[in-house]
Amino acid sequence: MAVAEETGAQARVAAKARRPVARWRGEDSWGRSAWTRGRVLAALALLTGGLLAFPGAVPNTPGRLGSLLESLLPWLGLVIVVLLGLAALRRSATALLALLLPVVAWTALFGGLLWPARAGDPDLVVVQHNVSDENADPAATARALAEAGPDLIALQELLPSALPVYQEELAARYPYHEVRGTVGLWSVHPLSDTRIVDIKPRDIEEYWSRGMRTVVHTPHGEVAAYVAHLPSVRLGTGGFASARRDESAGRLARAIAAEELPRVVLLGDLNGTVEDRGLAPLTDRLNVPERGFALSFPAAFPVARIDQVMARSGTVSRVHTLPALGSDHLPVVAHLRWE
Repeated sequence: MAVAEETGAQARVAAKARRPVARWRGEDSWGRSAWTRGRVLAALALLTGGLLAFPGAVPNTPGRLGSLLESLLPWLGLVIVVLLGLAALRRSATALLALLLPVVAWTALFGGLLWPARAGDPDLVVVQHNVSDENADPAATARALAEAGPDLIALQELLPSALPVYQEELAARYPYHEVRGTVGLWSVHPLSDTRIVDIKPRDIEEYWSRGMRTVVHTPHGEVAAYVAHLPSVRLGTGGFASARRDESAGRLARAIAAEELPRVVLLGDLNGTVEDRGLAPLTDRLNVPERGFALSFPAAFPVARIDQVMARSGTVSRVHTLPALGSDHLPVVAHLRWE
């Protein structure tokens, strides 16, 4: 009797264990199996994977939709998560199999950013920050940036009224600085050969100076530092308006291509992500960050890193952000290693 009861209990346990498998293998009320249901989800998964693997296939006309997609490309990871949940609810083996494509594509594109940075001290630590022309407390901003302890601090949207505040607050730790137009660089190392870099789009007629170049004399040798603020982009009924930004990026890229010093660092509010084809003239010539997402804009809920640090003859080993400092951008800290 006891043996019979034990055998019955084991059978019930085994039956319970088989139920989830049976649910997956079984047909639904319309007679569809795990391989025939969820075809729409599978198609969406393949589409998502295709966009991740080949974003350049989306044309930039009309409305520069390709650039818009590339600016938000990492967020397709959320689409993958949603599709995964729906595929599990639908018990669709076809959809789950199709999801392998976007998972692999997203991991190949962005998975490396999640890994820890390589061990060892960086050769140069920099901060890039658009301080905002509406910043109500530039003194507090300057102090917070200095407390982060970088070698270089690049700032954009420097108003004439706020500039003396930054100069005063940063002078003790950063005795060397150069400002041209609305962009500037503060340094613990001596600076020389500073000049304006003309990145103004052709259709802007008023005074507009948002680019500069200077030489930083570091313990590791001379580095040509470029500080830039490219034109803003707008998303409206006409699409993603980035023509001015793209033109300005091309001008900046030509200036960097002509740079004679082998080591170059670019710090700037480029109003674009490194995946955006509008910045290709720069990203084709310079190394972009290897580790860290460092989403910087908008500060209240960052969705993209448009504040960039890139390098030539060196690597940007990692980036991260600092807390908000009265601007609609977050400061971006970058560690660099020279070849």
